Amino acid sequence: MNFWLKTALFSFLVSSLSLVYAENADIEAGKKKATTVCAGCHGADGNSANPAWPKLAGQHSSYLIKQLKDFSIKDPTRKDPMMSGQAKALSESDIINVAYYFSMQSMKTGKAANLDGQQLYRTGNKATGVVACAACHGPSGRGNEAAHFPRLAGQHATYIEKALKDFRSGKRTNDINGMMQGVAKNMTDKEITDIAQYIQGLK
Repeated sequence: MNFWLKTALFSFLVSSLSLVYAENADIEAGKKKATTVCAGCHGADGNSANPAWPKLAGQHSSYLIKQLKDFSIKDPTRKDPMMSGQAKALSESDIINVAYYFSMQSMKTGKAANLDGQQLYRTGNKATGVVACAACHGPSGRGNEAAHFPRLAGQHATYIEKALKDFRSGKRTNDINGMMQGVAKNMTDKEITDIAQYIQGLK
């Protein structure tokens, strides 16, 4: 089965599962949990003040659910001592509620220091095998919820840079079919910095 067919089938399954999650989400319970457990790092409305910590506001609920579960399982596929401890303390319903609460908040977008990453974001680099970010995350960086491709627009450049470098080094491996690892492995430090800045300024 080729990659795109696998992705299409995966997207269909995720879409079906997302409908089930949506029906069971309790936004008020999610708000209460988010403001008591998550706010210290990510902000009560999901707009973190520290650029090293990701903004969660406006992020796709399906993506947030996947990340929290990846942190919380017995043998986590995404590793971070602080996040693993927090995620493991959340129940299945907590995860769903928190994810939907944050997804309904408005992200406060930032400003790009430069637009040097614009072409790479839109068209990639065929010479080095770097795929265009827009192919999965969209030209405006809004992502694709059904495929678990996160919203990038407005995200902290510092966090984007770290994520790309973690994918490149193999420190982070919870991407679908190793897609992000494959993209990031051929990126230079300058390309990563430029892309991160461009993403931070997207709205």
